[in-house]
Amino acid sequence: MNHQYHSIYRAHTNIALIKYWGKRDQELYLPMTSSLSLTLESLYTDTKVLFSPNLKNDTFTLNYQKQSQEETKKIIRFVDLFRKESGIHLPVSIESINHVPTAAGLASSASAFAALSAAINDALQLNFSSEKLSTFSRQGSGSSTRSLFGGLAMWHRGYGHHSDSSYAEEIDSADWDIGMLIVVINSQQKKISSRIGMQHTIESSPFYELWPREVEQDLDQMLQAIKQRDIDAMGRIAEHNAMKMHATMLAANPSFNYFEPKTLVAINKVQQMRDQGLSCYYTMDAGPNVKILCPFSQIEQIKKILMEDFNEDQLIISLPGRAPYSIDSLGQPLETR
Repeated sequence: MNHQYHSIYRAHTNIALIKYWGKRDQELYLPMTSSLSLTLESLYTDTKVLFSPNLKNDTFTLNYQKQSQEETKKIIRFVDLFRKESGIHLPVSIESINHVPTAAGLASSASAFAALSAAINDALQLNFSSEKLSTFSRQGSGSSTRSLFGGLAMWHRGYGHHSDSSYAEEIDSADWDIGMLIVVINSQQKKISSRIGMQHTIESSPFYELWPREVEQDLDQMLQAIKQRDIDAMGRIAEHNAMKMHATMLAANPSFNYFEPKTLVAINKVQQMRDQGLSCYYTMDAGPNVKILCPFSQIEQIKKILMEDFNEDQLIISLPGRAPYSIDSLGQPLETR
């Protein structure tokens, strides 16, 4: 029977408020700590998968460019997890469009693997729940587990080497006055990948052993702040958590960091705006870009002040995003709510 399986999905990226930095199991991508994030509407990936007996071999196209054999191999290793589960071993064509600068510290891999996982789950009719799907998605990109959910999502550390124990879930729909403004300092691919940076930090930073304990405390406080919808408390916790993560890198041997001169300009600007009474707090991932958590009702005012130092095209405003969803064609317009 000449049967084909296909699907197209869109998934949004997420920015961690409580960071994921370090794996305890390299094979299964099991994290050292739990983490918590906000899914963003403005940044996303569209992915189309087609499993068909008419295809000669597996192919992977990213942003309209056919990827190298090496890149394709990496993705196919991931697809094989689903093939094994479904018993369908047909060749696959994957087309992906990233509406996020790739590998620039803007979580492009999170939306990419969430979109790919959701599309394969649908195409091969696996009918996994989002929680179960997150245990598969995790093995492509750890942070993609959280992009399978809208609003505020938590990725549980799990225990031992049990893959199923480390999954993500939605904590809060974030359908209240919450927003994020991204200051794009540099959208080029970063010099040190997160994977390499993480491993080097674990192996050489004397500060790293404090990290899991700090995250646990921050997470407890963050869940409390979310329950109370206290964006100032959320912001303070997120800011401190991010800077502690970057401190582990500064203390690595040899030391490294992701800061650029304009990163510090953005951070200082946020502190000044806070002194002026605005509710804004910064966070940073493994990259130079600064993300600002704030009430959505203040975001235009914050953007206006940032335009004293940055161009408008460096400032991305976002509402909270939703869980992955099926779309009719690659790159169709974003429906804002």
